[in-house]
Amino acid sequence: LRSRSPGRARRTNASRRSCLVTRFGDIYAEERLDAETLLRTYISDIEMVQRIIYIAAVESFRAAKMAYRQFKIRVRDTLSLGHSGPESLEDAVLDYIVRHEDLYDVQGSVNEVIRSMNINPKISFPPEIDFIVISNLIRELCRVAFSMQTLNPPLDIAFGTDGELFSETKYHRSSDSDFTAVLVAYHVWPALMENDIVILKGKAVTKR
Repeated sequence: LRSRSPGRARRTNASRRSCLVTRFGDIYAEERLDAETLLRTYISDIEMVQRIIYIAAVESFRAAKMAYRQFKIRVRDTLSLGHSGPESLEDAVLDYIVRHEDLYDVQGSVNEVIRSMNINPKISFPPEIDFIVISNLIRELCRVAFSMQTLNPPLDIAFGTDGELFSETKYHRSSDSDFTAVLVAYHVWPALMENDIVILKGKAVTKR
């Protein structure tokens, strides 16, 4: 019997996780602010701007996770035809995806995100402008979300709803929040999660 040794993806899991968590924080500090500045040139309502960016983040993770599942199925089907070890088939699939993440059709995910945002009833945009103006933010979020699916366990963002009870462990309050309010009016940025444990806090606005 062949011994089953962990693949390269599993051996590098901790270092890749650290890099991806840092990258997610960098996107919040850099690409998010760039997108906010850009959107403010078209939309005066800061709440709408922040809602657009939050929904872009949520939709980016949704699209990237769906693309990852489809990509993984195709890789497994291909490798299973001639796989003989020494690593398990699942490890071989994961190793292949990590080595070939450049094959991820990120533009396809960006297009899917923009389509979803165009029909989202919570956000609106001047008719002469398209959500493609923040495609750089969407692209970077899709890339990091896709890569996070290769981790064990994978990282994901928290699901937030307007009117939910504000959680100190999950979110920071925005500076313009009512700090006595207990309900979330809307979200600015999602929290990053690992097995339902908060890795990085998100940001939310609380109002009465």
